[in-house]
Order: sequence, then structure tokens, then C-alpha cells
Amino acid sequence: MLRFRYRADGRIVEGTAESPAELDDYDLARPVDPPEVWGAGVTYKRSLDARMEESSAQDLYALVYGAERPELFLKDAACRRTVGPGEPIGVRADSSWDVPEPEIVVVLGKGGELVGLTIGNDVSSRDIEGTNPLYLPQAKIFAGACAIGPAVLVPDDWEAPLEIRMRVTGGDGTELFAGETSTERMQRSFPELVDWLFRDNPVPDGSILFTGTGLVPPDDFTLEPGHTVEITVPEIGTLTNPVASATELATTRRSKG
Repeated sequence: MLRFRYRADGRIVEGTAESPAELDDYDLARPVDPPEVWGAGVTYKRSLDARMEESSAQDLYALVYGAERPELFLKDAACRRTVGPGEPIGVRADSSWDVPEPEIVVVLGKGGELVGLTIGNDVSSRDIEGTNPLYLPQAKIFAGACAIGPAVLVPDDWEAPLEIRMRVTGGDGTELFAGETSTERMQRSFPELVDWLFRDNPVPDGSILFTGTGLVPPDDFTLEPGHTVEITVPEIGTLTNPVASATELATTRRSKG
């Protein structure tokens, strides 16, 4: 079953669907409003390779990939940087290498209970992080750096693998990148990541956890305003977001208070 939210008569309304095709009839909103958004890194071999390629501290990422303790970081709070279907994601003005990172996102209930899965885009500035791993917060946290949707899947089988596809197009519709991966390639399980997240950490009910990416565009690719990112998980649907300047998004956010 899919749970989603949509706009109708100026209100946000909740709905349910049996298949992603049913979502096409709605003006979709962000499926949840998480009080906190957390991320996990280097959970796929492809992510390890990408981090090592970008960084001068390559051994650091190899140690994280093989360690018992995962990499965890805070991505957002109070939905200040998190958008839903059709809303713009941002790219930093002080970065020249920005990428989308398609991920499965776990929706968390009371005490870390796994209550659903959705699609996420953990937009990241690879050149900032690659310069120095201590710059990770600046590479991960900025206006429009996080997108989720289009719905929340309540799976019958939590261990069933999920296929993740991503496509990026230019302003004229030209395909700039396309690829796919699967959660079968994850180094860690969803429950394992959630267990580490909640250790001595008072995570609010309703928060979400990005579980890492196994699909990264080539090094000569960078997101630019005017691009569009589509991330598809057949069981959940497609999360589509245009790309805009994070500077403009931050300015708009400040003007709205």
C-alpha cells in the first residue's frame, strides 16, 4: 500500500493507493514532514568508489565502508531544506561539482520503528566534500539539498530488494545521464542503520533516514539550474524535481520567514 499527500482546495489531504499509477491524478505534496532528516553514507560499493575518487583522504572512506559503525549525518531539521515532488532542488553557488544521489529513505515511527519507505534525493556538492571530509556539512546541507516522495510504501516484505533508476535531463529534454542500481548491493541493512542512528540519540518520531546511494553520475557530470532529475522505484513511483540555484531558494525561504 502507498500513502501519499496531495493539494486540494488549498489544503493538504492524505490518501492511499494500491499502485504508483494512481498517483498521476493528484497534485502531490511532500508525503511526510519529518522533524529531522538523517543520512547514511558509504553503504554501497559504488558510493565508496565515488568518495575515494573525489577525495584526498581515500583511506578514510575505505575504513568507513568496512567498519562496524556506519557514517551518519544530519541532513535537515524542520523541513527547511526538504522539498517534495515537482519542487526545485538546489545547487550551491560556491561549488562546481554537484550531483543527485538517489536513495531509499526509511520513515521512522516511535522508538525507531520502521513504518515505511520512500524515494529520496540527497543532493551533494562533491568538490566541497572532496576538498576536505570535514566540509561534509557544507556539502550536504543547503537550500533544496533534499527531496522526498512521491509516496510512502508500506512493504509486505521489508527484505525484498528495490530497484532504483535515475534519469537527468537538460532544459531541452536531452538525456544527460541515466542509470540504475538495487538495494541488493547495500553493505548494510535498514534495521542496522536505524539501530546505530538511535544509539544515545533522541531522534524525534516521524523522522526519516536516507540509506545511502549506489548510483553516482560520472566525474564529468554536474547538476545545473534548468536540469530535471527523475528517480524511479517501481513499487513507489517517480520523484521528479527541477534544479535551481540554492542561493535563490535560500533567499525565497528567508523572505517567507
